[in-house]
Amino acid sequence: MGIRIAGTGSYAPEKILTNFDLEKMVETSDEWIRTRTGIQERHIAASEQACSDLAFQAASRAIEMAGMSAADIDFIFVASITNDKVFPSTACILQHKLGAVNSGCIDIEAACSGLLYGMELAIGLMRGHKKNKYRNILVVGAEKLSNLVDWEDRNTCVLFGDGAAAVILQSTDDESELVVSSEVKADGKYGDILQIRAGGSACPTTHETIDQKLHYMYMEGQEVFKAAVGAMVGACKNVLEEAGVTPDQVAWLVPHQANYRILKAVASRLEVPEERVFMNLDRYGNTSAASIGLCLDEMVRGNKVSKGDYVLLTAFGGGLTWAAVLLKWN
Repeated sequence: MGIRIAGTGSYAPEKILTNFDLEKMVETSDEWIRTRTGIQERHIAASEQACSDLAFQAASRAIEMAGMSAADIDFIFVASITNDKVFPSTACILQHKLGAVNSGCIDIEAACSGLLYGMELAIGLMRGHKKNKYRNILVVGAEKLSNLVDWEDRNTCVLFGDGAAAVILQSTDDESELVVSSEVKADGKYGDILQIRAGGSACPTTHETIDQKLHYMYMEGQEVFKAAVGAMVGACKNVLEEAGVTPDQVAWLVPHQANYRILKAVASRLEVPEERVFMNLDRYGNTSAASIGLCLDEMVRGNKVSKGDYVLLTAFGGGLTWAAVLLKWN
C-alpha cells in the first residue's frame, strides 16, 4: 500500500484586516509590524462563523479536488485550539456538516503543529490496519484565533489571523510513498511561555479571570522565538538525515507561518535559499494549525510542486510541540 495526497483545500474569511486598520486600533504602525513580523494583512472571521464553518469550506474544496463524496471519508482529524465547543468535538460537528456519515472523528490539540500531528496520526492509522480499512482520511487545521486575541495588546493582536486548510490522504494500490520520514515531539515544561491561562479545569472561568484577561493569548515572544528556531531546525535535520536527503535536494521548505524572522532563521540554519522557502505569511498572518495547509493548497493549485519533489514541512507551537515531515510528492 502506498499513500498520496488526493486533495487539498483552504479557506480564508472574507474580511481582511490590514496593518493600516490596526494603526487605528492600537499603538502600532504598518512599518513596525512589517519589519518585525513580515505580516501585511490577515483574515478575520465573521462573528457568526465558528471554527467548524471555516473547516467545512476548506474540507469541501479538498473533497471536490479529490473527486470523491463526503461519504467516502473514513476518518476525520481536526486540529485546532479554537474548537466550537468543549465537547462534542469539532470533528464530529464537521462530519455532520459535510455528511461524512461513514467516518470516525477526533480532535487534536497541538497548536501550530496540529496539522502535522494529524497527518502523522492519519498515516499511522492507514499503515497500521491490516485490512486497509482506512483508505481516505481527512485532516483539517482550522482556527478562529480572533476570538483569543486581546485587541488592545499590540504585541499579539498584530500576529494572528483566521483560516482553515484541509488535506485528504488516500491509500493507493501501488507502493509509492508520500512520507519519507517524520518526527513529532513536545516538551511540556515550556508550556507556560505560550498559552491561554484560564478556562480549563486548572483555572476555571470566573469574573476575575475575565476581568484579568486570562482568556486571551499569552506569549513570551523572545523565548518562543528561540525555542521555535532550535526545535524546527533540529527536527528538520533529523528527518533529512534519516531519509538520506540533503538540503539542496529539497524543492520546498514549508515552515509554519509565524514570523518572517523565524522563517528566515530556520532556512538559514538549514542552508535552504529563501527562494525555496514557501511563504504566504504577509497575506494571512499566523493561522496556527491552518498555516501549513494554506501553503500546501496554494502550492498544489498554483502548480508549484511536481512528482518526485521533496517537500519539507515543519511547525512549532504551544505545548511546546514541534514536528517535521519530509514528503516525496507522488
